[in-house]
Amino acid sequence: MKHGKLSVVICVWFLLMCKSCWGRFVVENISLKVTNPEKLIGKYECALANFGIPQYGGSLSGHVVYRKENPKACDNFTDDISFNSKTSGSLPVFLLADRGACLFTSKAWNAQNAGASVILVADDQPEHLITMDLPEYDIKDDYLQNLTLPSAFINYALGESIKKALDDKEFVLVNLDWSEALPHPDERVEYEFWTSSNVECGPKCDSQINFVKSFKGVAQTLEQKGHTQFTPHYITWYCPEEYISSEKCKSQCINHGKYCAPDPDGDFGKGYNGRQVVFQNLIQACFYKVANESGKSWLWWDYVTDFDTHCSMKDGKYNKDCADEVIKSLGVDIKKINECVGKTEEDVENAVLKAEQDAQIGKGDRGDVTIQPTLVINNRQYRGKIDKRAVLKAICSGYEETTEPALCLSNDIETNECMDNNGGCWMDTVTNITACKDTFRGRVCECPIVQGVKYVGDGYKHCEASLALHCQVNNGGCWNSTKEGRNYSACIDGHTNGCTCPSGFRGDGVSSCEDIDECKEKTACQCSQCKCKNTWGSYECSCTGNSIYLKEIDICINTKEGHTSSGWGFAWIFVLGLAAIGVVGYIFYKYRVRRYMDSEIRAIMAQYMPLDNPVEVPLNRSYGDI
Repeated sequence: MKHGKLSVVICVWFLLMCKSCWGRFVVENISLKVTNPEKLIGKYECALANFGIPQYGGSLSGHVVYRKENPKACDNFTDDISFNSKTSGSLPVFLLADRGACLFTSKAWNAQNAGASVILVADDQPEHLITMDLPEYDIKDDYLQNLTLPSAFINYALGESIKKALDDKEFVLVNLDWSEALPHPDERVEYEFWTSSNVECGPKCDSQINFVKSFKGVAQTLEQKGHTQFTPHYITWYCPEEYISSEKCKSQCINHGKYCAPDPDGDFGKGYNGRQVVFQNLIQACFYKVANESGKSWLWWDYVTDFDTHCSMKDGKYNKDCADEVIKSLGVDIKKINECVGKTEEDVENAVLKAEQDAQIGKGDRGDVTIQPTLVINNRQYRGKIDKRAVLKAICSGYEETTEPALCLSNDIETNECMDNNGGCWMDTVTNITACKDTFRGRVCECPIVQGVKYVGDGYKHCEASLALHCQVNNGGCWNSTKEGRNYSACIDGHTNGCTCPSGFRGDGVSSCEDIDECKEKTACQCSQCKCKNTWGSYECSCTGNSIYLKEIDICINTKEGHTSSGWGFAWIFVLGLAAIGVVGYIFYKYRVRRYMDSEIRAIMAQYMPLDNPVEVPLNRSYGDI
């Protein structure tokens, strides 16, 4: 079988990769936080898949669903089951599926069609985390091009714990955090693209050349404006010394087995061979080197796309002559490129390919590059679908906050997910206040801050203004009205007892508050000569003749005749009594202060000279004592 041969050859080349027999494949992990139930609360590591679109720079919370009738998610879910939070208004669904029985991508595709927000695939045995990858062989269906669901792999123990909690009817809440998946070192993002000039290796080769063509304009804009530093790379292997003279090595390698590539179609008897692939890879690497030295590194994107158009394997033009024509059309010094390529027939090292082999070896927390195509952004291997929008999102999340270029906010990446059913987030239809926040990292359901008032809640089903200053937003949902130049509100900042009609009104405080007529209800202006006039929210009292009204004691006082109505004598006695008490209190206060000061002075003087009437001097007195 053709694909069987290819798989064997690729496995052999992985084992023979230069200086990496003891290499490491680093699984790119992110944090999965369980927030409920209490017995599972904590942070767990999960591995990003090499498909779907991770929400780099963002995070997502939701609840876990596990379907026992379709535990491995290998079958389509029934039509009456929908996990779509955007239409149901519920929390996002994290579908838990068991490993096995079908492709990882098939599980993700079925979950995506059911409306899940994320799929978590649990291992079927205790072992280290792995990276879920695209299938190696051709897939007739085009679903891989449309697979966007973020996908992650969790270990066996965590999967079993979650399933047990669900069996116990517990609500399992989790949060997947991509915010630290890519570091943010400065205002420029450095990224690498590990690729090949070979476009005859099935879905992966198709996806990589399609990505290059679609991403070219974005990449060149970012590079020309200094927002990125891009470097292309090419995976090469070496042939062990004892096999250098074999026909297999001769057909796959240059420079006497030092730099090799697998046969494009896996058939050594026909078509192009690995030797021609590694040679064209070398030309592309040298093209970048020369263009970069001249300050025009972005021309690499033009060369690769033009070479694919004019020098394809299918048309039989995959050769040096065609490559030279493309180089000349772009105005790059072909003499320097030829010097860089060097003599591929001789037993000598090539500086460019030697550097490529060294770059394949992982350093620090970065693993060996063994998957092609591979993106490395800010020295971290990108995991996910290789397409324009997904990669641009990842690159944009690699900038420090507020330093993102304008392209990160363009329509190429910003689709405003809040426009579609408010992104499935909470919304107050009266005030149009929404918890949906759209960013280039994806939409987030987060209770907002409005006019300085913080809303609190889960962001999906519920948000409410916090007590402090909550009356500033829509009057806290309480009754409010203005009339006769006065404004009254049933909302009081900081109160927890809801809406309460203000003094002078009665009602539920939410839909209405009605004015109380204090005059009719005889709750004001009760003296015989008082006249009562009701006002909105209050009342006014007045007296006849030359009398004035004292609201505090509800009486009318005649200021001209020197007497009162309704208890004038009592009123005057009351007033004079208050005055007398004040005078006596003041005299007593002065007397006590004088006595106290006199005793203090005598006590101080007694320490320095004898007095006629000695006083006791208190000991151990502190500065704070009175």
